[in-house]
Amino acid sequence: MHGEVLRTARLSPSMVRVVLGGHGLADFRPSTEADSYVNLAFPPPGAAYGPVFDPDEVKETLAKDWWPARRRLTVRHWDAEARELTLDFVAHGDVGVAGAWALRARPGDALVMTGPSSGYHPAPAADWHMLVGDESALPAIAVALEALPSGATAVAVLVCDGPDHELPLTTEADLDLRWVHRSAADPAPLPAAVEAATFPEGRVHAFVHGEADEIRAIRRHLLTERGLARGQMSCSPYWRRTMTDEDWRAVKRDFVASMEGDA
Repeated sequence: MHGEVLRTARLSPSMVRVVLGGHGLADFRPSTEADSYVNLAFPPPGAAYGPVFDPDEVKETLAKDWWPARRRLTVRHWDAEARELTLDFVAHGDVGVAGAWALRARPGDALVMTGPSSGYHPAPAADWHMLVGDESALPAIAVALEALPSGATAVAVLVCDGPDHELPLTTEADLDLRWVHRSAADPAPLPAAVEAATFPEGRVHAFVHGEADEIRAIRRHLLTERGLARGQMSCSPYWRRTMTDEDWRAVKRDFVASMEGDA
């Protein structure tokens, strides 16, 4: 499956929106979950195949150096009538694969993908919802907030590089939103912000995703000091500071296993 770039927009200094369309999305079937995502495939420079290709066929027939880089992105919006798929990319210049592609994307460019899949939806039986993350989790958090009905209660603690990186969020829920900003003195303020947050009464369902060491610290705090059970959280480290995407993917499984042993 693949989409063709229809248009792009710069949402903030660190976020780029890409809207895809075309006949290659004819078989796209959205998930009913809030955290619906697609697995994107980016061929390496100089690849002899493409721009539309079968990732499994490439892996079976070519050396590993020519395999596409895979990245998972939240489905920000699917317009079935227009057959348009909206994806929001975190972009930091030429750093990384997906964000760098999004910055260069032009109408007509193809993007190969598989999915969608899903793993999280705000639990209807929860008394309130907590959403914690950075730019990498912001699209999923935005979708989750939009899925919450009127009368629901949500607390969101989000981190970014500054006020110009904040994005507007919409929800019918009663939302307590707090943005915190990184600085040279405090490049990882999210754990402290969560520790300082006031929790409403009742059973919470939490979505906690972002930088690995920050997410690990927040998870430990929620389990050991706030008394949450593991089943009350969707918790995942998307990336790790000081590591490239590929280096992180190589060690993520072991990191998650170690994190699960914290509490």
